[in-house]
Amino acid sequence: MSVTTDVPDDELTIPRAAMNKMIKELLPNVRVANEARELILNCCTEFIHLLSSEANEICNQQQKKTINAEHILMSLDKLGFGDYRADAEAVLKDCKAMAAKKRRKSTRLENLGIPEEELLRQQQELFAKARQEQMLVEQQQWQMLQAQAAAAQQQQQEQQTIDDDEDYS
Repeated sequence: MSVTTDVPDDELTIPRAAMNKMIKELLPNVRVANEARELILNCCTEFIHLLSSEANEICNQQQKKTINAEHILMSLDKLGFGDYRADAEAVLKDCKAMAAKKRRKSTRLENLGIPEEELLRQQQELFAKARQEQMLVEQQQWQMLQAQAAAAQQQQQEQQTIDDDEDYS
């Protein structure tokens, strides 16, 4: 089974920095040669390719368009890596819990520490203040228009008076 892509093979690997970090976390007191690190990197990359290809086949057989976690778990079993299934399910559970926690954390209301009722009250006050300010602006505009109209009317009357005086002269 061969997967053809337009991406060069060296771009299809786990970042070396991430791999070095994992090695250091798993084996803190062991020095690992660069050749061994490269071999681990290549093995991990090949394992991921194998697993994702099998998951893709399972996904296609089920006439799905997106590979999901269940496809990956099924591919582990099908490829003979069923021993890893429990660990993979634990990681999946942790990831879902972390994602849910991030979603809950991301709500700004919870981060403010102010009860929702208080925030609603403050919002209503701001709306009322904005309506009041808008009403004052509209009143000022109305008064200005009235003053302009009165000035125009007075000017028109003065012009009429001047025109009437000219007619009698």
